[in-house]
Amino acid sequence: MSTLASIPDSPPFVVRARLLTPLSDGGTMHEPDALVVVDDDGRIAWVGPAADQPEPLAAASAIDLRPLVVMPGLIDLHVHLPQLPNAGVGAGLELLTWLERHIFPLERAWVDRTVAERLAPAAFRAFAHAGTTTILAYGAVFAPSMDAAFEAAEAHGIRAILGKVMMDRATYDESIAPSTILERSLRESADLAARWHGAADGRLGYAVTPRFAVSCTADMLRESAALAASTGSWWQTHISEDHGEIAEVARLFPEAIDYLDVYDRAGGLGARTVLAHGVHLTDREVARLAETGTRLAHCPSSNLFLASGLMPLARYLEAGLVIGLGSDVAAGPELSMFSAMRVGAYVQNALRVVGGEERASLGPLDWLRMGTLEGARALGLDDVIGSIEVGKEADLIAVDPSLIAPVPGVTDDTPADLMSRLIFRAHPDMVRAAWVRGRLLEGPTTIAVV
Repeated sequence: MSTLASIPDSPPFVVRARLLTPLSDGGTMHEPDALVVVDDDGRIAWVGPAADQPEPLAAASAIDLRPLVVMPGLIDLHVHLPQLPNAGVGAGLELLTWLERHIFPLERAWVDRTVAERLAPAAFRAFAHAGTTTILAYGAVFAPSMDAAFEAAEAHGIRAILGKVMMDRATYDESIAPSTILERSLRESADLAARWHGAADGRLGYAVTPRFAVSCTADMLRESAALAASTGSWWQTHISEDHGEIAEVARLFPEAIDYLDVYDRAGGLGARTVLAHGVHLTDREVARLAETGTRLAHCPSSNLFLASGLMPLARYLEAGLVIGLGSDVAAGPELSMFSAMRVGAYVQNALRVVGGEERASLGPLDWLRMGTLEGARALGLDDVIGSIEVGKEADLIAVDPSLIAPVPGVTDDTPADLMSRLIFRAHPDMVRAAWVRGRLLEGPTTIAVV
C-alpha cells in the first residue's frame, strides 16, 4: 500500500527516516529509525534514534519518510555551468582539442544574458535532482551571464559558489581588446564578488576563476590571486589534468619548477584555493600542496572520459591532502556525485590491479565522506554543512533504497552495504527530496513512500 508523503518545504520540521551520515569525529552515524529536527533557522536542533527523542518532541509529530534514507546533501567541487548541454559528447579527445571543438562554442553563447537566464535554473534543478546541494562552479568569461547565474541560484535555493572565467592569454571574447583584457576581467570579477560574495546570508559565494595556466598570463594569475585574498573569496583553477596541458604550461612558463610552481609564484596556494584534477602531480607538488593546505577536486569520470589519466588518490590522501569530489561536467558525462564515487572506486581498483598500488582503496563509507564532509572541508565549510549534526545547517537529501535493490524486497542491513548499492547501483530517480537550510529545492521527484 502506498501513501503520498507530505514533504516539508520549509523549516521548522521533524522528519523520521533511516539516517546515514559521516561525523566530524571521523565516525559514521547509521540509525535505522531516526529523527532529524530542523529549527526555525534551518539548523539541525537534534538528531538521533526515534526511541530517544527528547521531550517535548514526539515521534508522532514527525513527518514519516520511512523507508527513505536521509543523508547529507552532496557537494560538487568542480563543474562548468555553461557546459551542461554537451555532457556526454567528445569522449577520448585530448583536452585542448576538446576545449576548442566542443566547449568554447558553448561558452561563447553565454555572451547573451538570456542564455544564462534560461539554462542556469535548469542546471540547478538538475543538481538537486542528483542530490547535489552545494556546487563550486565556473561560468563563462562574460560578467552579465555570471550575474544572471547568481540570480538564478539565489532564487532556486541551492548553495552555490560561482565565478566568472578569466582568460587573458587566449580568450573566446572577441569584443575585448588585448590591451584592456586584464584590467576589465579583474574589474568585472571584483564587481561580481562585491555583489554576490556572502549573499543570501552566506548561501552564495564568489570564486575568482582564472581558467588555467595555459590561458592566463603570470600577471592574470598573480592579480586574480590577490583579488581573491583581498575579497575573502575562493580561488579556483585547473592543474595537471593532461600530459599535453602540462607540456604546454612548461613551455609557457619556463622559469617555473613545475606546474604547481606557476600558481605558487602567483600567490595562489592556500586553504581557500581549490585546484581541479591534479592527476599527474610530482612528489614535490604533492608535498607543497600539503604544506600550503591547498585543496584538490578529484574528477574521476572526466579523467577517464578524456583519457587524461588516473589519479593516485591513495598516495595523495596518505600525504595529507584535503580532497573532495567533482563531476566536471561536461568533461564528466553526468552530474551525479554517486556516479563520481563509482568511477573513482573503479579507478582505484584498476590502479591496484595494473598500477601496482598497494595502499588500501576507499570503502563505500569513505566515498560518502569524500562526497559530503570532505567536500565541505575543502571549502572551509565543514562547521556548517557536510554532515547531519547538531548546530549545522540542514542541507539534506532523501534517497529511495527500493530503487537500488537488485530484486524487490531486498534490504541492506549495514550502512556499508547500503552505501555500496547507492554507489554501484545508483538510480537516476533515487533522490526524492533535497533541502538547503531546511528549504526544499525544486528538482527531485515527488516522494511516494511504500
